[in-house]
Amino acid sequence: MNKLISLLRLVHIHPLLWLIIALSIATAHFREVCLLIGIIFIHEMGHAAAAFFFSWRIKKITLLPFGGVAEMDEHGNRPLKEEAIVVLAGPVQHLWMIAAAYGLFTFNVLPEEWYQLFLHYNMMVLIFNLFPVWPLDGGKMVFLLLSLKHSFTKAHQITLLFSLVSLAVFSILILVAAPAHINVWVVIGYLLFSIYYEWKQRRFIFMRFLLERYYGNKSNPDDLVPIQAKEEDLLIHVLEKFQRGCKHPIVVEAEGEKKGTLDENELLHAYFTEKRLTDKISDLLFLY
Repeated sequence: MNKLISLLRLVHIHPLLWLIIALSIATAHFREVCLLIGIIFIHEMGHAAAAFFFSWRIKKITLLPFGGVAEMDEHGNRPLKEEAIVVLAGPVQHLWMIAAAYGLFTFNVLPEEWYQLFLHYNMMVLIFNLFPVWPLDGGKMVFLLLSLKHSFTKAHQITLLFSLVSLAVFSILILVAAPAHINVWVVIGYLLFSIYYEWKQRRFIFMRFLLERYYGNKSNPDDLVPIQAKEEDLLIHVLEKFQRGCKHPIVVEAEGEKKGTLDENELLHAYFTEKRLTDKISDLLFLY
């Protein structure tokens, strides 16, 4: 019970949502809006509950006029399976909600009109969140899947570019099918801004990933993925090859021969503590 209360204390309602609620009262659509907000709330609490189970640092849960955001103070260094569970914990909530509504409808507890509306809202929120566009759940899953094979920076950049293409295709479809649907254009604008902002902050996000990897809570991954580096490679260029969900021994080579091995923590220590920002890998090899 105390855990539930601690999660509820993190819930914030965006000021624009209060405006939507006020308009719904004025237009006699209050119950419909409350139904949609309730579905979004349960979706976001699914994310929060899974994150809480894995002892993630949850900043806040914000309910927006067209969705919700569960903000975590985590920066890509949790196990990939764990992150996938947290991401999928939101969409999974719709499955039991739909099943429960069907059961209530079957036993004549829920009128058909409300059952159909509840089903429509659930499917709408579920499909919307699974759309492969950042920062939706679908976009986050694309990032996780790409992280299985690519470095953090490459997976992040591909995710954002893929999101932009997906959003462009969706926009064209809306332009053809429902150009006057203002609500959809507002959502498209929000997603476009989110992608732009994430792209603009990508270097800062990468640095935050490295900082947490060095200073923060370490997940101690079992997978060791060696990184091949040449003596003349810059330290930052090797750091850009770091992947999520694994630990990297750095194998230093010169003229096709192995010259030595460095631990990833040695690179992070040199970059963040010793401020060796422009060093080559060979400098660290002789140093350590």
